[in-house]
Amino acid sequence: MVAWLVAGGIALVLLLTGGVAWTKNAFDPILPAAAWAQTCDPVELRVVADPSIADALAKSAQGFDATTPCVHTTVRAEKSADTASTLAVGGDPKADVWIPDSPAWEPRMQVLSWSLIRRAPLADFGASIASSPLVFATPSDNADSFDGQSLQWSTIADGDAPALLPEPAQNGSSLAALAEIKATADPHDGLAFSRDMIELGKTIPPTVSDAFGDAEKAPSPTVVITTEQSVVAQNESSPDHQFFALYPKDGTVSVSYPFVRVAGPTTGDENKDELIDALERQFTSDSKTLARAGFRTAKAATDFEAKGVVANAPKTRPALDGGAQVGLLQSWSAITVRSRVLVVVDTSGSMDEDAGGRSRIAVFQDAANSMLQLLPPQTDMGVWTFSTDQDGTQPWAQRAPLLPLDEGSHAADVARVFGSLSGMVAGDTGLYDTVLAAVKAVRNGYDPHMVNYVLVVTDGRNDNPAGGLGLADLLSQLKSLRNPQKPVPVIMVGMGPDTDVAAMSQIANATVGAVYTAEQPKDITNVLVDALAQRTCRPYCS
Repeated sequence: MVAWLVAGGIALVLLLTGGVAWTKNAFDPILPAAAWAQTCDPVELRVVADPSIADALAKSAQGFDATTPCVHTTVRAEKSADTASTLAVGGDPKADVWIPDSPAWEPRMQVLSWSLIRRAPLADFGASIASSPLVFATPSDNADSFDGQSLQWSTIADGDAPALLPEPAQNGSSLAALAEIKATADPHDGLAFSRDMIELGKTIPPTVSDAFGDAEKAPSPTVVITTEQSVVAQNESSPDHQFFALYPKDGTVSVSYPFVRVAGPTTGDENKDELIDALERQFTSDSKTLARAGFRTAKAATDFEAKGVVANAPKTRPALDGGAQVGLLQSWSAITVRSRVLVVVDTSGSMDEDAGGRSRIAVFQDAANSMLQLLPPQTDMGVWTFSTDQDGTQPWAQRAPLLPLDEGSHAADVARVFGSLSGMVAGDTGLYDTVLAAVKAVRNGYDPHMVNYVLVVTDGRNDNPAGGLGLADLLSQLKSLRNPQKPVPVIMVGMGPDTDVAAMSQIANATVGAVYTAEQPKDITNVLVDALAQRTCRPYCS
């Protein structure tokens, strides 16, 4: 039943529906959503959002549906990495709108699609609806440990404090953090960022929640590199496990959450497109709901102090663009992949010669111990020494088997071997026979889930009085062993001016390995770091 009323010259309509009366201005035909629901079939809007923001968006969507006619909006939580993978392979994410945890997912999807020889997704990345600055989070019980300490990006990965970075391949905030660490690395040290990644790669929690748990169990005060919002969420969900946000002294960046139209700029349905536009306005303007969940928005001025973070939003700078972040992810993936390495050390008599006031073997021992500290505990490592007559007439001897460093006392055993090398120096240099035997040993236990390689450190050239292989025979056998499905590159490191670089280069080429020379004592540590950093990209390292 409809009744017309006139009040002050303005026509009003009185609708009687099911005993409920609704009024509206005749010149503004928008009905309350509850009334429209009885007169139309609602348009379904499906939103998939990163779990960190999904609950807040679900609450905002309820308000949107209550005030917008003929629409029903659902919000589903899904990891951004999973949604991106679905879109990149041409799958159906079962969504009209996607809210990921970083705009960097756009170029990452494109790269994955192109690698699969597929067209890039149509998804249209729009403006950000919310953001959260990157912080260093620590258990509240440890917060006093950092009083007076100025944590900053330029040193967080190399000694300010033990730091945990959730897997950047799965977390947009972690990839943005990695970009910030690179941007602030020492520009005069070409390997500074590699060292930072190696250090952070020792322990890689898969999720932020895992990182929080690991930080609480850490033997010394530890920080988690994450977003301010994750600290708020942690503190609200776990009253007994509170965290405190520490803000980088050298400034920080914000991680943004873009509004993405899955089908592209248009769905082909004008009415649906208008509703999606309206939903974007709702999410962008609903600053109170987003602020209560710990997000910073352009309009929000919510006091976050009770949640372990500062009340006023910190000053931030723009994050590195998504394309550059993709390149960083490739570097991270290369440097953090687990290794299975046989270290083969020259202990011939010449390793006792002077190298700037110390013997060559002593210089290597220091570098080897530094390398051991850098390696993740899941690394498989074995140690051989070689000269001549080490085991009968055999020029090499196993000093530590090829086992995980975290298996029993193996890391300590390897460290003891490195520490005892100076007492083993004697004899000539049975290089060629040792290289062939080492490659065969690594191939015999090949692990397809790891980078399998041989690292040879020598200060001379092949000199075996017992005869043995010549260079041509060695190269021929190495080439016959080569299997692209099971590569075992040989990385040759020459110490001092007497190394046979030409022969080492041919050995490296035959196994798709690499050659390094360390003419000065200070070079050997950098050489080992670079060899570790680039072990997965041979022969295409830049």
